[in-house]
Amino acid sequence: MKKLFKNQWTNIIFIVIILVMIIPQTRKPIQIVVNKIFAFSPSATDEEDRKELETYNWTLETESGKKIDFAESKGKVIIVNYWATWCPPCIAEMPSFQELYTDYKDKVEFYFISGEDHETTNNFLKRKGYNFSSYRMLSEDPKPLDGYTLPSTYVIAKNGTIVVDKKGAADWNSQNFRNLLNQLLAE
Repeated sequence: MKKLFKNQWTNIIFIVIILVMIIPQTRKPIQIVVNKIFAFSPSATDEEDRKELETYNWTLETESGKKIDFAESKGKVIIVNYWATWCPPCIAEMPSFQELYTDYKDKVEFYFISGEDHETTNNFLKRKGYNFSSYRMLSEDPKPLDGYTLPSTYVIAKNGTIVVDKKGAADWNSQNFRNLLNQLLAE
């Protein structure tokens, strides 16, 4: 029996982790901890592989129903994040986005895009203490942006080049990413 347990300890630990992840009361805090362990700073795409935004023609809606013209952000550094309140990796990366937003909200254009209704996203943001806004799309997103995989985040330079194209959660508040943002702002 002792030998059996010794050989199966990794399986037992794995099962315990799975059980903790599916118990509703513990699921979200565990997911955030797991994200912190496994999420790394997003890296810039190699210059020769970077794509350009095809157009800035994109209409978004604020929680109050006001239409936003994405073209007003042309010539600025932009972060576009596709997310949902039911998406564990999205939830896990939100604290790092909040810290980044707090420091860069006057320098960088932030667009947190969700397909959920405004009441759902606003309640979530308020409950979590986040002070950035979430938007809904009123027109198709400009290519090559693609929000079908959640989370998906794009960092767009002032000239319209997509510098970061990240699928999955990341630590957006890392010093490496802040250095990249500062470099893009200085261009």
